[in-house]
Formats: sequence, C-alpha cells, structure tokens
Amino acid sequence: MAIITISRGTFSGGESLAESVAQRLGYHSINGELLGETARQYGIPEAKLCEAIGEAPGVTECLHSEKKQCLACLRAALLREVKDDNAVYHGHAGHFLLDGVPHLIRVKVVANMEFRIRALTEHSNLTREEAIQLIKTLDEKRLRWTRSLYHVDWQHPSLYDVVIDLDQMTLPDACEMVCDTASMGRYKVTPESRKAIEDLALCCHLQAAVANNRSISGAKNVKIKADGGVVTIEGTVECPVDADRVRMLVRETPGVKEINSRMRVRFWGNPLARAV
Repeated sequence: MAIITISRGTFSGGESLAESVAQRLGYHSINGELLGETARQYGIPEAKLCEAIGEAPGVTECLHSEKKQCLACLRAALLREVKDDNAVYHGHAGHFLLDGVPHLIRVKVVANMEFRIRALTEHSNLTREEAIQLIKTLDEKRLRWTRSLYHVDWQHPSLYDVVIDLDQMTLPDACEMVCDTASMGRYKVTPESRKAIEDLALCCHLQAAVANNRSISGAKNVKIKADGGVVTIEGTVECPVDADRVRMLVRETPGVKEINSRMRVRFWGNPLARAV
C-alpha cells in the first residue's frame, strides 16, 4: 500500500493523526527514531542531524555543506525504512525527503492558533503569551529552513495531496479521510513504483555513503544514479585513488549488479581532466 507523510505545525495535532492512521492501517509509524537510526548507520552525531533538519543554512554555508550531507544521510535512512511500504512518517520534511516516491501521500495538518495554544499549554507549564511566542518562533524557523534549502513555502497547499484542518474536523473523521485516500488506485504499489523506490533508495544510500566517507576527496562532486541494480557514477574526484575508493564502496553494496563509471579526475585543479 501507500507511504504516507504527515506534515504539521507545532501542536497542530499531526502526531495524533499519524498514530491513529498507523494503528488503523497496521502501518509502521516513524518519527524521532529516524535520527538515531541515521546516526548509527552513518556515524553522525544526533546533535548534528537535529541541527541539519531544524536550522536553515547560514549565509556563508555552501550548498555542499556538512548540513547537506546530513540531510542526504537522513533521506537515505528514511527511504530504507519505507521502501517496503506500509509506513507513516510524521517527522520534519517528510514530503521533501521522500520526493520521487510514486505512491506517496503527502498530508498537511493545519489548525488555528487557539487550537495550538490550547494543545501546547495543556502539555507544558507555559503561559499563553509564552506559548504564542514559541509557536511563532518554531513556525518561522521551519519556513526559513524550507525556503533556504528547497525554495518553497512548506505551508503552501500545492505541496500536498490532502490538507486537513483538525480545528474543523474530528480526529476519527480525519483518520478515515487519510485511510480512504490510501486505498485509492493511484496510490497502490505497482511493479513500476516498486522499482522506482528501490532505485531511489539504493541511489540515495550510495550518495550518502560516498559523501560521508572522509577518505574520498571531493566526494561532494560525485553523482550517482541507479536503475535496476545498474549504478552509474559521474562527477569529479581529486585523484585516481579516490575514484577507486568510490567504485569499491559501490561494488561492495548489496543490490549493486553492475557499475558504469564515468568519473573524471581533476588535473592540477582543472575539472576538465581525463576520465578514470
């Protein structure tokens, strides 16, 4: 069946909806444990992963910064978790991290400020004014994050398949709406969509593994594609040894059947160097 992402603002009720949908459909619910799994798999401290997924890159950070590498590892770990389908992800940026998955249902949960204030004050010792300020601060951080990395407003309805206002709809009704959507034919798994997510999962894992390998110079310039176990490696590396290391890492990865290497080596800083 489908893979579902549920995006929401702070204390909008999205977590409760995600858990309800997962229980009704018998799906695996994924949220905070993704950070721990990514940290274990790629050897990245959880604090860095939290920063990467919660803070917008600074003005001086380049596109291939450490933050981008952390996001690549998070995406690879999430794809590994959901590639067998039947999963609900309700962590941050799920519809961005799973972009390219054909049978993905992108759900957005909204609620008015009074609903969110009430939910937050019921679960904390914050005053009404403190709750309002915290909600606004977190919303602004999330908006800056998506604009800086994806150049979109994460709240825009065009980014989602289903938008639910839990201030106007009960939780059981909202759960039924999402479950009904999951049963629609357009979200059913097909051999083509199965292949697409397996290719994407393998590609993202290899990309993250290469980028996170400190023994490979210029790993950020390596681009990888996967098609039915056939992996194509492109981009530039600093020396032939780096190209050999990339190929070895790819070759030893389960699921790789064949390698097409089209890497080039920089020659005295010249990116238009010979192929290796």
